[in-house]
Amino acid sequence: MPSLNTRILQSIEITMPSLPEQVQIAAVLSDMDAEIDALEQRRDKTKQIKQGMMQQLLTGRIRLVNPSQAEEAA
Repeated sequence: MPSLNTRILQSIEITMPSLPEQVQIAAVLSDMDAEIDALEQRRDKTKQIKQGMMQQLLTGRIRLVNPSQAEEAA
């Protein structure tokens, strides 16, 4: 079974982007992280609203009205 050794690892050439390109990549990734955080916060808030609405519906504090029945009553 072949194995890696220091000599083989040192012979592998790894190219890296220039510093300005690295900075651009880091900025894009940072923006993406911020967007993900914002979306996660929005998702969590939506879940809380949904949970609150479900609780109010299940306890009878709020009732859903069928739109066609509401028009007939008016």
